[in-house]
Amino acid sequence: MRTFWLCFVPLFVAVDALGGVPVFLALTEDCDAPRLRRVVVHSVLTAAAVVLAFLAFGPELLRFLGVTPPDFMIAGGLLLLALSFGDLLAYDKGAPRADPEILGAVPIGIPLIAGPAVLTTCLLLAKLHGAVITGAAAVANIALAGGVFWFARPITRFLGRAGSRTLSKVASLLLAAIAVMLVRRGIAAALGAAEP
Repeated sequence: MRTFWLCFVPLFVAVDALGGVPVFLALTEDCDAPRLRRVVVHSVLTAAAVVLAFLAFGPELLRFLGVTPPDFMIAGGLLLLALSFGDLLAYDKGAPRADPEILGAVPIGIPLIAGPAVLTTCLLLAKLHGAVITGAAAVANIALAGGVFWFARPITRFLGRAGSRTLSKVASLLLAAIAVMLVRRGIAAALGAAEP
């Protein structure tokens, strides 16, 4: 159970469902209730499928390319650090234009729910804790994000724009700290492997 939570918390921060609420609301402002439900279900299924496929085939791709676990930890940590800095320094996440027919898959499922931070975090956690636990934690977080988006309008009324933005910034700060930890572990592993 402890291992599950060690995977769940970094992925919860990486998904940042509350931070994505303003974008979700902007993309779905013209949707009625039945259409909104279809969009949420489609987005959750798409994000889960992509993350699980990435967990299944990503490590093989890295091995084929000759990328070692320390290499990936350092690169992934730097990427997460850049993404978290982008979120911390940005005033607001802009809503991209989307085709209404595929709104649930793109851009809500990918990349709003399962973006680069989530995919990178999944591969890093899979190396530390195993793919099965990481996959379960990822699916749980994706389902949680779906629930947040399902109730996005009431949540926004309760928290307000300032509250939603504040929680998003706190999540980005935590993600930056996790990124530094991954870089530190990656450097330590690389130096340990280089010793005779």
